[in-house]
Amino acid sequence: MTFTTLIKTSSLALALVLGVAAPASADRNRVTLEQFGHGNEVGGGQFGFRNSLSVYQDGWSNTSISVQDGAHNRTVVGQTGAHNGAGTTQYGRRNISGTAQYGSGHSADTFQAGRGNASAIIQAGRGNSARTTQRGSGNVSVIIQD
Repeated sequence: MTFTTLIKTSSLALALVLGVAAPASADRNRVTLEQFGHGNEVGGGQFGFRNSLSVYQDGWSNTSISVQDGAHNRTVVGQTGAHNGAGTTQYGRRNISGTAQYGSGHSADTFQAGRGNASAIIQAGRGNSARTTQRGSGNVSVIIQD
């Protein structure tokens, strides 16, 4: 576990305990978040089937944590400027995760467990990094860095 992942996981756990971010626990939920300017951050969680989470963060500290547990879920994260971050954990089957980071610190961690999951990470302009761990069968991951 990287330091960034530890910080993200700790932040999400704290947010859940304090009731600041509550995960969706049903099917076909659709969440779209856009953050512009300074501190940014987000949390997340999808439990069930065919849920969708889209996060766009523009400017400064960024960070995003996403969790999918179930099947046919989709998470899309876009981050531009400053320190970036991301995260994303998938459990189940046929989940899709996409992360695009442009400019500054980057990072990105994706973890997949189950079968038939897909993830893509695109990073351009400065710090980069990226890490994908897959367990199960038929999973696919693509990482592009510039």
